[in-house]
Amino acid sequence: MDWEEFRRWSEKAADWGADYRASLRDRPVRAQMAPGEIAAHIADSPPESGEAMEDIFKDFEDILVPGMTHWQHPRFFAYFPANAAPVSVIAEYLVSAIAAQCMLWQTSPSATELETKVVDWLRQALGLPGSFTGVIQDSASTATLAAVLVMRERALDWQGNSQGLAANKAVRIYSTDQVHTSIDRAIWISGVGAENLVRIPSHGPNSAMDTEALAAAIERDRAAGLLPAGVIACVGGTSTGACDDIAAVVDVAHAHGLYVHVDAAWAGSAMICPEFRALWQGVEQADSVVFNPHKWLGAQFDCSVQFIREPESLVRTLAIHPEYLRTHGHDGIINYSEWSVPLGRRFRALKLWFLLRYHGLEGLRTMIRNHVAWSQTLAQRLAAEPDFEIVTQPFLSLFSFNHRASAGIDQESHTQRLIAAINDDGRIYLTQTRVGGRLVIRFQAGQFETTAEDVDMAFATIIEIARSLPSV
Repeated sequence: MDWEEFRRWSEKAADWGADYRASLRDRPVRAQMAPGEIAAHIADSPPESGEAMEDIFKDFEDILVPGMTHWQHPRFFAYFPANAAPVSVIAEYLVSAIAAQCMLWQTSPSATELETKVVDWLRQALGLPGSFTGVIQDSASTATLAAVLVMRERALDWQGNSQGLAANKAVRIYSTDQVHTSIDRAIWISGVGAENLVRIPSHGPNSAMDTEALAAAIERDRAAGLLPAGVIACVGGTSTGACDDIAAVVDVAHAHGLYVHVDAAWAGSAMICPEFRALWQGVEQADSVVFNPHKWLGAQFDCSVQFIREPESLVRTLAIHPEYLRTHGHDGIINYSEWSVPLGRRFRALKLWFLLRYHGLEGLRTMIRNHVAWSQTLAQRLAAEPDFEIVTQPFLSLFSFNHRASAGIDQESHTQRLIAAINDDGRIYLTQTRVGGRLVIRFQAGQFETTAEDVDMAFATIIEIARSLPSV
């Protein structure tokens, strides 16, 4: 492809992207496809000769686009969002064109120095103290894995990487059952093992960790000759928004010498609004905190920020210094590849820089406050409808609800039919979760382009479909 052809197709792709984003409200949110339907239209073997871009682009539009679930749809109310504000998309165009591998300062000084600055901008925006520094990771899963590895190494007196886990006592990590499954994966991948993830009971309206039970578990494990290493707390759990009392968790953990990692992947973005910061009171004493700007600030996926109070521990755990990665003649520089599991790094700071400069903190605060207000209003409207029940009250913009089945109808089957009918309808997209063993429907508002009218349509759609379901 010569540069003129590259220019022409780049312009076509940008035009297509703008038309696509402008047309999302006319599309069903979730892909309306049966398994295997897309694969049936894709060749079984790679082509021996190159094909025309016209043919490739046409197949993209005709075969692949209909099979996409539209995560940027303003009525995407499922999971948590993976946002991409238009200005962030433009920054990603530039990142793709430059195509730099930003593992070291010397491989792209701008990427390293901009990352340092925008991460500190975010620290200030969230109200975190200057004792924190940070790094951009690909996802909260990677940030949590890095934190678990630090917990492990501290507990093993920095011998785990060299000796392996078999040579040492079992390391113990503590959390409730409300944390994201990425915590389980971090425990597996780190070699700590699922049996050494100790589930502490949760209680109260926020499903917060029982800190008395936490202290008892730590003391019990230590008496048994095990190695308590760290606690993973959550602010805004994925299921229903569970929120630990961070100050109380930190007090217990630090009294026993344990490292504390706070998973605020979704809810952390809301802390740019000072009125929400009471939800993570005490976070300034945590050792590690992660939040995902790609979830609720509008940064294009993937973009996760991990704040650390003592980066030396992270670097000591992850850094390797072969000669070919050394930067000679420069002291005191940061090589962020030493702060993360992958060696290779994308230029993720650029989209944050564009996003924060274009929208400003007030623009982003307004978006988040609207989502919270609209979600709370929707919960109130559903609660006022016959046969609807709010199962968990709104935590920021997340709540769960149910529609009561008619007499003689199995409630779980009814809920499954309702969620399937809503998503097959295509106007909105919701997911389900379990609360106390009950299957319930989960709603969250967080997509960057969502309006009050979109949330109104969610209400109308839910009511219409619930009333139309057969009562048998």
